[in-house]
Amino acid sequence: MSFEFSKKLTAHETPIPGVVLYDLPVHGDNRGWFKENWQRDKMVALGLPDFRPVQNNISFNEKAGTTRGIHAEPWDKFISVATGRIFGAWVDLREGPSFGTVFSAELDPSQAIFIPRGVGNAFQTLEDNTAYTYLVNDHWSADAQGQYTFLNLADESAAIAWPVPLDRAELSDKDKAHPRLADVVPMPPKKILVVGADGQLGKALRKIYDGDNSVEFAGRSGFDLGSEAAFTSKNWKNYSTIINAAAYTAVDTAESAEGRTSAWAVNVTAAARLARTAVEHDLVLVHISSDYVFDGTRDIHAEDEPLSPLGVYGQTKAAGDAVVSVVPRHYIVRTSWVIGDGSNFVRTMASLADRGIEPSVVNDQIGRLSFTQDIAAGIRHLLESGAPFGTYNLSNEGEPQSWADVAGDVYELVTGSRDAVTGVSAEEYFKDKVAAPRPATSTLALDKLRDSGFTPAPAAERLSDYLNQRTKP
Repeated sequence: MSFEFSKKLTAHETPIPGVVLYDLPVHGDNRGWFKENWQRDKMVALGLPDFRPVQNNISFNEKAGTTRGIHAEPWDKFISVATGRIFGAWVDLREGPSFGTVFSAELDPSQAIFIPRGVGNAFQTLEDNTAYTYLVNDHWSADAQGQYTFLNLADESAAIAWPVPLDRAELSDKDKAHPRLADVVPMPPKKILVVGADGQLGKALRKIYDGDNSVEFAGRSGFDLGSEAAFTSKNWKNYSTIINAAAYTAVDTAESAEGRTSAWAVNVTAAARLARTAVEHDLVLVHISSDYVFDGTRDIHAEDEPLSPLGVYGQTKAAGDAVVSVVPRHYIVRTSWVIGDGSNFVRTMASLADRGIEPSVVNDQIGRLSFTQDIAAGIRHLLESGAPFGTYNLSNEGEPQSWADVAGDVYELVTGSRDAVTGVSAEEYFKDKVAAPRPATSTLALDKLRDSGFTPAPAAERLSDYLNQRTKP
């Protein structure tokens, strides 16, 4: 056997997205050779996905010319040659613009290739006694075979230049019967599951992902976060991401005995179930946080500020953040003063303005509005851009305002005058009322989000659009 010893570990991109060919260092002497076929730290540092392999398979092939494939399985594979030499061919059989793209190469023990889920794999042995190895990140099962996608080795559109013509090669009858590319049903991508999909943010996510069949939406009736059965009924191997848009947000009611129980159940216990699921199945978990995790004593809150919640609602959101932060692949999206399709402060103020009511509104709590269309767009950006995992503040841009300032803007846009709004202190407004403590300052620093490549729209622009689109009485 002859191949190059002591090559540097190197990655080579291919025409198929996600398929990467690697040169492996092989060390040899008069006794033979040795290589690190899979070395997680070095390979992940080089860009190989940390795909958490669980099974190692070996295909031994007695004769040169043995040809197998083209099989696309519902898992990722790290493929190498243990002994011998092969001609490998890979065809993208996933839904999308790269469907049908072909890549081929000769591989010996000094090379390996990473093949993502849904990319068809085939090889032809070039030497007798060749062993072909697969490191995969899911356990093989008979049930999984129903999710395979196949392509005929002789497909004319792929036009693979087999070194040994197929009419002289060793093929199985099954491989000979696989369909041509025109008849292949592409393998769909893994799904994104949005839970809590009937709330304000859930509705915005439905809108931004409208028409995307890879995104599945579940409201309370479709996925009960309080039911263990809801979690065990899902085949999580078919999902890549969970977006948790569910939350208990009745800030004042959370201070009651019943409300406290409900707030902890939704904001903490359910979040813990989602976190456990994400860890067990290597999913991305997107979780929505709140300015209420802070006590509001700082003028502006960065992502790394220690949590310091005041009331029960804030405590449950902080606990949920802590739980989700242990998920290796997570985005905690921290928002403030959320406005969307549903009951909210802006809608209430607009209704009061329509009826000519002159409200007293708190003028010593400061922050920024967060419109759900921008939260949804920010979440999609983080997922699609591959931004580093972690916590991101996400509100709209603009100068921080008080609630009274926002109310004045609403009245001015609805009636042409802001004079009907009277500012009062939080202490005066909540006097003799059962109310949760609130952070005096809720302004979130947005630098980290901007650095990721996403800048939300100005709050004033979104407010004007929002009021123009509302249904007036």
